[in-house]
Amino acid sequence: MDLKSNHTSPVLTDPVPLGKSRLGVHSSLLPYSGPGTAFPADLFLTIPRRKNGFLDDVRSSSWLDAMKSSSPPHRKITKDVNNDSPATEYDIAYRTWMVKYPSALTSFEQITNYAKGKRIALFLDYDGTLSPIVDNPDCALMSDAMRMAVKRVAKHFPTAIISGRSHDKVYEFVGLNELYYAGSHGMDIMGPVRQSVVGDHRHGFRSTDRQGKDVNLFQPAAEFLPMIGEVLKSLVETTKDIEGAKVENNKFCVSVHYRNVDEKYWAVVAQRVHDILKNYPRLRLTHGRKVLEVRPVINWDKGKAVTFLLESLGLSDCEDVLPIYIGDDRTDEDAFKVLREGNRGYGILVSAVPKESNAFYSLRDPSEVMEFLKSLVIWRKSSAL
Repeated sequence: MDLKSNHTSPVLTDPVPLGKSRLGVHSSLLPYSGPGTAFPADLFLTIPRRKNGFLDDVRSSSWLDAMKSSSPPHRKITKDVNNDSPATEYDIAYRTWMVKYPSALTSFEQITNYAKGKRIALFLDYDGTLSPIVDNPDCALMSDAMRMAVKRVAKHFPTAIISGRSHDKVYEFVGLNELYYAGSHGMDIMGPVRQSVVGDHRHGFRSTDRQGKDVNLFQPAAEFLPMIGEVLKSLVETTKDIEGAKVENNKFCVSVHYRNVDEKYWAVVAQRVHDILKNYPRLRLTHGRKVLEVRPVINWDKGKAVTFLLESLGLSDCEDVLPIYIGDDRTDEDAFKVLREGNRGYGILVSAVPKESNAFYSLRDPSEVMEFLKSLVIWRKSSAL
């Protein structure tokens, strides 16, 4: 399959986090003392102009580099180094990286010492955090052990899952009623009922959950649903002849997975997606771990979803609150940034690959995430004695 077009194929990438100096040592993280939630008057972003066949700020070939770097090949870190099994160059690089982003497990006492006397609010990504990254996105199932760990931690701390998946899909995967859910990268939030939240935001309304309990729904991209539906159908049609490509409907965004596509056809995937999106200037293209995601051009992301949920939980203006966000994807950086810039709490990056982040700490994989959640429960129980 050869692509004949001379058009460039842009992917509007999420910006790579800058290597800013860290905000002091972790134990000196200041409690959140901001003025409370303040949402921008205009929810919509300025629509990028198109020049020479590609979007502003996207160089002609940067999309392919972005696709290749979005999910580096899995590398196993040598845990037990001895004379017979010397550390590889990659192991050394990872351990050097962990000096800047120390393990949340080895730093657990430091984290809990700061958390004493505070109420923890827990936010979790799903794919790559609670479940492993798998070839078929429909098979990204969390283990029973992880589900139990999440269920138990939610008994002690308000817990929300913020995923790029649709709200309904991530709920089906998790199946726990004790949690709050935000799908479509935070564009489809189901949270607790607080009259002030609904009254303050025109995109919020009252509804009921599966158990008939009153909840607040917040859908800032609701007006985009017809447009998203059109694009979904077009993307399914245009990629159907690309072996391994999969288009996923995530309600307020559309995901085009290329994990199972031969790398020599990645350019074809990007070109096909671009050819569709060039007719929809109010939609943008971002990328995650071997996935291209079509999203509305609005000023909303996982960071704003965290802020909204904290407000919904009545925790946005409390100095005794410590939010913790655990995630593995570029879209989680928006949440890490909110917690870091506001001195509100801790971001924990799940990664076995060294990369720049706005997080404070790191965990290697979902198994370490589960260990961290279990440790939180044990700590809470012991501190209550």
